[in-house]
Amino acid sequence: MMATPKPGPVQIPSRNPLPLSASQEAQVRELYYKRVRGYCADEIRDFALCATNRTFSATWVCRQQRLAMSSCMKSHASQEEQDAARQEWFATIDDRRKEREAKEVRRKEQEKFHREWWGMPPLPEDAEAQATTEGKR
Repeated sequence: MMATPKPGPVQIPSRNPLPLSASQEAQVRELYYKRVRGYCADEIRDFALCATNRTFSATWVCRQQRLAMSSCMKSHASQEEQDAARQEWFATIDDRRKEREAKEVRRKEQEKFHREWWGMPPLPEDAEAQATTEGKR
């Protein structure tokens, strides 16, 4: 008699099936948390105001605010919200790439200025770039 394999749990396919690296998943998770915190900003603020200048007594003094904050966050923490955060992450890929490129250009300009200011020799790639621009003139 052969044993039949047990069917595993049914997985709902994600709306964004593209796998991401761990750091990209962390960025998506941060967007997700930011969105949920945005929905519950009032409840979080109320709890924070209540818990200010309290230590362990905040546990019972601020119980209503904590429960309100917790229930709000649980109600907004859903798979749909995770999918929305993931879609937002994919929608802003070009913006993040442009920011990285602009940051790299600023870094190179600052390093070039720093080397000129302190009389340091230019980096090899800077010397090659200058030689090609001077050769074109």
